[in-house]
Amino acid sequence: MSDVQVVPERRLSFKEQSRTPANIVTYVRIALVVAFIILMVVAGPSGQRNLPLRWVAAALFMIASGTDKLDGYLARSRNEVTDLGKLLDPIADKLLICSALVVFSVFGELWWVVAALFLLREIGITVMRFAVINKRRIVIPASRAGKLKTLFECVSLSMLLVPMWEFNYPMTWSLWYYYATYALIGVALGLCLFSGAMYVIGVVRQWPLSSRSGGKHSA
Repeated sequence: MSDVQVVPERRLSFKEQSRTPANIVTYVRIALVVAFIILMVVAGPSGQRNLPLRWVAAALFMIASGTDKLDGYLARSRNEVTDLGKLLDPIADKLLICSALVVFSVFGELWWVVAALFLLREIGITVMRFAVINKRRIVIPASRAGKLKTLFECVSLSMLLVPMWEFNYPMTWSLWYYYATYALIGVALGLCLFSGAMYVIGVVRQWPLSSRSGGKHSA
């Protein structure tokens, strides 16, 4: 199945779309990202400057990750799946994930090369979304592989956020916990690169079709 979806005829005005409960939840998720970054910076690497704030930051990250399903449920249940929501929802996900990756890398908790690969894919696909919307008036929704990638990212980064080093029992348990965490990050990276390639292939396949349509679909 193609990762590219032709935008349907718009049923709500932009003003109406911006006020739907689902999109309001997305705005809250973006605000949580800002709070998360502030808490992480104040807490310091591994929460060594302020451990309680590291725990709060971890909780905020998990809440922001979990509400991804909430806005989708609200949009579908209320029949208010909007073009604005299709655009903002993955952007909110990317802001959350990318901010965590950058902070982890700055703090030395994650290799820069790993973060760079994630960021290259996420930023590249986001730029492609805007380019396709601007030129061909089509929206690229999240693919199944992309959604699975997001799930692994959220789970693995949540595990990395939790300062398990605080618990010194037993040392081997803590080591295996972090081995599992980094293994999941590796799986997320693989899914990240794979889904990114699928997006590119989907756009390349859809582009001639959108050209033939004459750009009559509304964004």
